[in-house]
Amino acid sequence: MARFTEEDDALLDELGVEVETKKYASRTPREERLIAGFEDIQRFVEQHGRVPQHGEERDIFERLYAVRLDRLRELTDCRAVLEPLDHQELLARAERASVSAPDELDDDELLAQLGVEAAAPVDITELRHVRSAAEKRAAEEIANRQTCDDFDRFRPLFEQVQQELGLGLRQTRRFERKSEIAPRRFYILGGQKAYVATMEEPFANEHGNVDARLRVIFDNGTESNLLMRSLQKALQQDPAGRRIIEPSAGPLFADQNEDGDEASGIVYVLRSKSDHPTVAAHRDVLHKIGVTGGDVARRIANARLDPTFLMADVEIVATYELYNIHRTRLENLIHRIFGPARLDIEIKDRFGQTIVPREWFLVPLFAVDEAVERIRDGTITGFVYDPKTARLTQGAKPQS
Repeated sequence: MARFTEEDDALLDELGVEVETKKYASRTPREERLIAGFEDIQRFVEQHGRVPQHGEERDIFERLYAVRLDRLRELTDCRAVLEPLDHQELLARAERASVSAPDELDDDELLAQLGVEAAAPVDITELRHVRSAAEKRAAEEIANRQTCDDFDRFRPLFEQVQQELGLGLRQTRRFERKSEIAPRRFYILGGQKAYVATMEEPFANEHGNVDARLRVIFDNGTESNLLMRSLQKALQQDPAGRRIIEPSAGPLFADQNEDGDEASGIVYVLRSKSDHPTVAAHRDVLHKIGVTGGDVARRIANARLDPTFLMADVEIVATYELYNIHRTRLENLIHRIFGPARLDIEIKDRFGQTIVPREWFLVPLFAVDEAVERIRDGTITGFVYDPKTARLTQGAKPQS
């Protein structure tokens, strides 16, 4: 701001201009910096209607202003400079800092005490990376791993999950803020599968949030006893952080889906009303098993015109709604399980062309139910249908 000299004042006086006389005392660079920092605090109070507060849940700038204000109140020489400017009476209030600050109000040191890494040179309006103390603790907990002495207990679980992912029985979903941590669930953190083996009794942490101590096993043979909140933060901050959907709690075959799950389709079991001799002879155990992404009733509306349905009407025997799963892979898996009982039949379509339907199987309904249950609990691997015993038996593993 330009300042008037005595000659300027005399000239203005001759021109009849009244000028308010102000005394401008020279200020040191430190005093100018104190005033600039205090004005930042004043602007915050004007915008928010309150003094800046401490706490990890607060914006980093608010926390910085709170620490700065507490220190300004403590330093007598600072108060002497700022009190004439303190129209909001901020220096007279009695709030105290929970974080001690250095004698010189250096933003670099203040930010460091708040757990913040700043760009150099320091400009608190252009922070490149901000980490709260809680985030730093979470990162330390995640990094603090040790060898899992009983990893042989968990190795089969990781192998099974990998097989189910390959078969499409499980899928992964982005770990979002609403996602939860639960025992006996799998996650992906830092490119590694993580299994929550145990969860201790939940408790309220210092911020009043529910937390719990976990035992987390990683697929590289290490483990970590970390807090649930630490694992949540790490998964949210990891761009590749994922949760692995449970076959049953996805839910794969359930009456209702969980929040955030996307409906994928229906597994249906049909019985034919055809008067074909082969069909009539085995009607009670002959079933078409398929997967559709639409309405089953609409799917079978024109069954009598479709050789896939044996050119006859059908009735719905059972349906299973599924979520978060690859329909084609699931259908292929089911057909491979019941492949030994596939019906060998040829049907003429409306134009006289010979068609060989591939989705009809000579299996009782209870065998289909058992297959569904095994897919639900993840124990389907290695099972195939044995037509001689009319049940699922351990046999050659279906190929994905």
